[in-house]
Amino acid sequence: MRALQIAVALTVAVGILVGAHAYVWKRLVLDVALPAPWDVVGTVALVALLVSQPASFIVPRFTTPRVAAMLLWPAWTWMGASFLLVVLLGAADLVRLFVDAPPRVVAVSVLGVAGLLTVLGMFSALTPVRVRDVRVPLARLPAELDGTVVVQLTDLHVDPLVGRTWVETLVQRVNALEPHVVAITGDLVDGTVAQLRDQVAPLGNLRPSWGTFFVTGNYEYYGGARPVDAAEEWIAELERLGIRVLRNERVSIGDGDACMDLAGVYDSSGRSYGRRHRPDIGAALAGRDPARAVILLAHQPKEVREAAANDVDLQLSGHTHDGQIWPFKYLVRLQQPYVEGLVRHGATWLFVSRGTGFWGPPMRLLAPAEITRITLVRGS
Repeated sequence: MRALQIAVALTVAVGILVGAHAYVWKRLVLDVALPAPWDVVGTVALVALLVSQPASFIVPRFTTPRVAAMLLWPAWTWMGASFLLVVLLGAADLVRLFVDAPPRVVAVSVLGVAGLLTVLGMFSALTPVRVRDVRVPLARLPAELDGTVVVQLTDLHVDPLVGRTWVETLVQRVNALEPHVVAITGDLVDGTVAQLRDQVAPLGNLRPSWGTFFVTGNYEYYGGARPVDAAEEWIAELERLGIRVLRNERVSIGDGDACMDLAGVYDSSGRSYGRRHRPDIGAALAGRDPARAVILLAHQPKEVREAAANDVDLQLSGHTHDGQIWPFKYLVRLQQPYVEGLVRHGATWLFVSRGTGFWGPPMRLLAPAEITRITLVRGS
């Protein structure tokens, strides 16, 4: 059954990829009637860019990070640029239903706007990550813990494009915020421990007062031949670095008698990989004192439904990237109940971070990356 699901998903993905490139070819090469030899050059270029997409997911697994980066930069930049081209060409086709415009004028206009948006998106993704401040009132927070600072990192997606220096700078900035807790809510890596150990190592230098905690995201399962083994290898590596991995469990945090609970669950994609990695909020919260405030770390926002049913005060999530490249967020909204920001779901607060890094295209358009400094205050 799992093999069939993968086969169907791959077939759909390839179909979308080929269809998108065929659409771009028709609008920018065929309809424009490029003269020879530019028609052939344009066709060959689009075929090469099409092939680069699946190659970018396969080749890096068998090369060094330096060689992988040489392939990934052009392939993944094109991934983002081609998405923008399809959106803009689609919008142009809608306009042409009412306004007659020559194909070459449309092509040049779309290429110009897509190029500008690609540059702006890359600038946003590659500039220093901003710090976002959020205040969350918790009725059950002890008075002594008023002002507790939790720094959330999520969706770093460390890969061959993200160097060790970027992670070192991130750690320095987080430490400067003097957090009580650092919460890493999944999708830390896109690769194996063997490939990315050195790049992730600086996370061992995080220095929060009460500890650094981690829960798996879906990408922790993509780094090896067997998904569960890939996740277990990363769990072991992070624990070696001194990061506490919460595996459907909770811990007590605070000072002395003034405490609250911090719980964490496996990512919901773990359900596909056997009982051992299924998220279980009930198990994580079993036996808890209902008078104590509890924060839940769960990679995907949709876990908030069960969190609210279990009387969780605050859930911290990521996963969505706020779409990363606008207007993709509206497609994400079809899969997740919330895409970004602080919201109330029943009696439970949920904060969904836009993410600290980027996945795939080194671009962020109207969805800036963030380090989130969450200040807990006593109140309803």
